[in-house]
Amino acid sequence: MNNNDEPPDYARPDRFLRIWQVSQRIGLSKTKIYGMQAEGTFPHSFPIAGRAVAWREADVIDWMGDRISPG
Repeated sequence: MNNNDEPPDYARPDRFLRIWQVSQRIGLSKTKIYGMQAEGTFPHSFPIAGRAVAWREADVIDWMGDRISPG
């Protein structure tokens, strides 16, 4: 067990999420997600096949955590 609040690397989710999954998970529209991505306030997607793009689940979780962290 480590001494900080971060899970060990092997425990972090590492799946690809499509836009509808990201939208459902964070409660924001596709338009808002792409707008925040363009502003640099949301993790960037990356191509996975042809025109299909995805986000790393760990990046989305980190972004969510940043929203609720006292700051």
